[in-house]
Amino acid sequence: MKKIVVLTGAGISAESGIQTFRDANGLWEGHDIMEVASPIGWKRNKKLVLDFYNKRRAQLLNVKPNQGHKALVLLEKKYNVTIITQNVDDLHERAGSSTVLHLHGELLKVRSTKNESLIYEWKKELKIGDVCEEGKQLRPHIVWFGEMVPMLDEAVDKTAEADILIIIGTSMQVYPAANLINFAKATIPIYFIDPKPTINSKSFSNLEIVTEKASIGVVKVVNELIGLQ
Repeated sequence: MKKIVVLTGAGISAESGIQTFRDANGLWEGHDIMEVASPIGWKRNKKLVLDFYNKRRAQLLNVKPNQGHKALVLLEKKYNVTIITQNVDDLHERAGSSTVLHLHGELLKVRSTKNESLIYEWKKELKIGDVCEEGKQLRPHIVWFGEMVPMLDEAVDKTAEADILIIIGTSMQVYPAANLINFAKATIPIYFIDPKPTINSKSFSNLEIVTEKASIGVVKVVNELIGLQ
């Protein structure tokens, strides 16, 4: 069975109502990125950081996977599919995808500030005073700026093994995720689905650009790959 790796970014979740990572001013829902997504910001103002993620977690619980998420599940009928996502939502899992690697963490999980292996499912508000079994404060299970990306090595290995690479709704400007395309075998087909693509076919001879939003472009590519068109 051929292997497909799908790299997804904020664009696929935006159609479900999840706000994109940052707007044109470099802000994230009105906050400077370093205030809410860095160890320095956490150390400076834990309450601000917790409030920020509590709002995003509550928002996530009120949205649903869109046709882009759902279409990717159909690929599993004919291919071995791994989704590598930069998104911290669980919309791929809710749609039914079997194998999802979260490069930047997961919004519906929290972890100990002392022991990173202590990770808990979490759908309610996270407050100061919520502690792990070792008595240490819990924090969002999110990879912040300046922190290691634990799933990166596995993502690189999966990308290097892929027979087909599909990239959806990402600016290809956030590293190290943006560098994954360079680990793909030179001869494999690559599909880039985004209404405003940031790479062009001159960059890769085997690249097909689909200038559509995810709910349309993903359906088109999936139908092609499973032989429906």
